[in-house]
Amino acid sequence: MLNISNNSVSEYVDLKTFKSGTKIFTIEYHKRFKKFLLGFSILLLIILFLPWTQNISNNGTVTTLKPNQRPQTIQSQIPGRIEEWFVVEGDFVKKGDTILRISEIKSDYFDERLTERTNNQLTSKSSSVEAYKNKGIALENQISALQQERGLKLEQAKNKLLQAHLKVKTDSMDLEAIKINAAISKTQYERTVSLQEEGLKAVKDVEEKRNKLQEATAKLISQQNKLLSSKNQVINAELDISTIKATYSDKLAKVQSDLFTAQSSGYDTEAEVSKLETNLANYIKRNSLLYVTAPQDGYINKAIKAGIGETFKEGEQLVNIMPANYDLAVEMYVKPIDLPLIHIGENVRVQFDGWPAIVFSGWPNVSYGTYGAKIIAIENFISDNGMYRVLLSPDSDDISWPEAIRVGSGAKTIALLDDVPIWFELWRQINSFPPNFYQPNQKANNSNDKKKA
Repeated sequence: MLNISNNSVSEYVDLKTFKSGTKIFTIEYHKRFKKFLLGFSILLLIILFLPWTQNISNNGTVTTLKPNQRPQTIQSQIPGRIEEWFVVEGDFVKKGDTILRISEIKSDYFDERLTERTNNQLTSKSSSVEAYKNKGIALENQISALQQERGLKLEQAKNKLLQAHLKVKTDSMDLEAIKINAAISKTQYERTVSLQEEGLKAVKDVEEKRNKLQEATAKLISQQNKLLSSKNQVINAELDISTIKATYSDKLAKVQSDLFTAQSSGYDTEAEVSKLETNLANYIKRNSLLYVTAPQDGYINKAIKAGIGETFKEGEQLVNIMPANYDLAVEMYVKPIDLPLIHIGENVRVQFDGWPAIVFSGWPNVSYGTYGAKIIAIENFISDNGMYRVLLSPDSDDISWPEAIRVGSGAKTIALLDDVPIWFELWRQINSFPPNFYQPNQKANNSNDKKKA
């Protein structure tokens, strides 16, 4: 039986005649197993032709849909010292509720009456501005009065000049008349002298004509003096006009200089008033910043700066707050090689940490414990981890996400792609080929509609 020798005994002995041989050689041990293998092979062959949804699986985290709904830290815009806390961790606060009170640590703001004193300075400077404005108005009135007076003086001087010119003309005419009289007197005198030499006139007549000639000559000289005097009056009148112009120009220049000085001082004071108004507004705003308030409704997560008397710089984080109202979302990261396969509006299945699930990545319809989501945003620039960030929102047509999910918890995402047979997917996985590149149905339908149009 052990086939130790080449001589076989099975030709001479029938082992089935023995009881043990009957039990061994008459039973078909592998008949059922063969049937099982045949059925399993047929079933496996059928399974290989079943549809399989290609997918991209990644890990993600739960976040919020809007940036203002995500956890945030509250900072102080000014440096300070913590004086009093009004909340404890876990408290719910409404928008505007006071979280803590701080005090100043800069010596420039130690004065408790700083706002009041600045307001008093502002009032005084505002009064100075009004005084300078009034002074400017008074100087402008003075300039108007000087200009009016200068006009009257110039008009008067011009009238005098006109009178002097007329007097010069009159004296000139009188001088011409006197010259004619003097010439006539001279001619009569010479004629009388000639007649007296001939004996036709008496000496008395000659003396009379000589007297008349001397009177005419005296009148001529007197009239010439009058004419020169009139011309001097014209020169004096012109000089008076020049003097009036120079005098009033000097007076107006001085008053205008005072006006410009007052206006300049007024503008400087207005600048100081504006600066004081800015300082006062800054002081009032700074006083309001001594109370750190909640920017929106939420829960106090953690006090980053704890204790009383602790100091901090401006912009330093003080407390962490989680908004009370938020819309959940999931962020996942996709490799650059898979990015062309992701499109906005596509369906994604999400499994949350802490919720039991039975996942068949290629058969999303038979998976249990997964929730529907849609892609709403794809980052255009690669992240620090070398992948692209994709944001998912709940699918309104699917089961609602659990209410107990908290922001920051983990999630696993399955982005659903093209439907292929299982054998094709196995062949792709064995050869490390990427999933099939495809376009969403919506885009394909839109392109078809455009072609028809």
